Amino acid sequence: MRKLLFICVFLIATVAVGQKNEGNRSTLYFTQGYTGANLRLFNEMLASKGLSPMRKGYSNLGLGYQTRYNDFILGVELFQNAGRKSTFYDYDIDYRTTRAMINVGYALTEEGRFQFIHYMSVGTGFMNFQMLRERPNDRISEFLSDPAQGYILREGNIHKGSRYFSGFLTEIGFQMSYDLDIPGREEVLEIMTKFGYSFSPFEEAWDLNGVKFGNIQSGAFIRVGAGISLPDRNFFYRDASISAQLLTGFHFTAPNRLNEALESNGYSGFDGRPNNWGLKILGDSKGWLYGMDVYNLGLNGKADDTYSHTLNSVRLYGNAGYKFYDRRNVEIGALTGLGYGNLRYTLSNDSKPDFPRLFEEPDFDGQLRARGLMGKPELYIAYGLPLSKTNMFNLIFSVHGGYEVPLGRYKLADIPMYQYMGNSYLHFTVGIRP
Repeated sequence: MRKLLFICVFLIATVAVGQKNEGNRSTLYFTQGYTGANLRLFNEMLASKGLSPMRKGYSNLGLGYQTRYNDFILGVELFQNAGRKSTFYDYDIDYRTTRAMINVGYALTEEGRFQFIHYMSVGTGFMNFQMLRERPNDRISEFLSDPAQGYILREGNIHKGSRYFSGFLTEIGFQMSYDLDIPGREEVLEIMTKFGYSFSPFEEAWDLNGVKFGNIQSGAFIRVGAGISLPDRNFFYRDASISAQLLTGFHFTAPNRLNEALESNGYSGFDGRPNNWGLKILGDSKGWLYGMDVYNLGLNGKADDTYSHTLNSVRLYGNAGYKFYDRRNVEIGALTGLGYGNLRYTLSNDSKPDFPRLFEEPDFDGQLRARGLMGKPELYIAYGLPLSKTNMFNLIFSVHGGYEVPLGRYKLADIPMYQYMGNSYLHFTVGIRP
């Protein structure tokens, strides 16, 4: 993630110095789409056993930010990709990937309602391939005494934390978009479609237990989406902007109830606070604030001589608020957020065999899951450092403090985890704002 931020800042600084004409727009958007993929080697193994292949392709759900400076395009995207589930006896076989990408492109049309852009993305990711059977566990002791539900294979394991992203991923594509006016507002609704090809350039990058899974990261894609955009033609002064910021910080919480259950069943508990990295996109229109937060909290460690374990939670918030102080590059504001959170505890056997034996004897790993709504109030203070004489881009440093409130019990078996999910936090961010 830090490498992605360095590339982003370097490209912005280069463009800010090299371009003479002033003109930009920034956009916050969501996309939904589909990518073709064929798990060739795994399907060949299934075919050798007389079994049907897994269904091809996976769906994409993306959150993105894009800024256009003259004809130069720079952006960042996060994707959650889910494979199409297959069934083998009472086991579900499926896969999912997460990607963090930086986009660099060039507009093939002049700034206006219609945009046609060619871009290339570079980034990193996470892959999860699993074969699990659902087994009810009413009590945590039942699960911990016999956790094996199947197997889980992970590369770039973000369940440990987002800093464990791995691999090198690329994407080449085109974007077409059109602006629709929002009555009474200077912002516009941008409708877009994207198409192109995703791939992993290194053949050996996604090999797990003797099978190549690189095909999961490759394939032609098409996505459609919509977002809020700020075209220059609608703003006489720079009284609106959208920023993209890398987020990290402290969550002052610990899984005490879960640790007690683990230790009473012969496992080690988790130490320390959860580590977290994420993305904050924050829009400002004449003092009114809106945007999105997505971040990932991870804990990991050795459970015993056989198992390692992770406790992971992803939080996605929609935010709204007001900036009540803005002078001399310093601003102070307040936000409130409503969103989604999940929680996943995983026990992973450290001695799983390779395929095809793993497929024939799959019971090694297990997991417990919970999910629900989350809310939070938040205060922040930020400072903007201009990156050029024309003040077209600012480097934003900010501190955000707040309290997360789980709107549910978040139970792992019979262990309520709402005290772990709800706690105070302190976030530090750095990013760009046109």
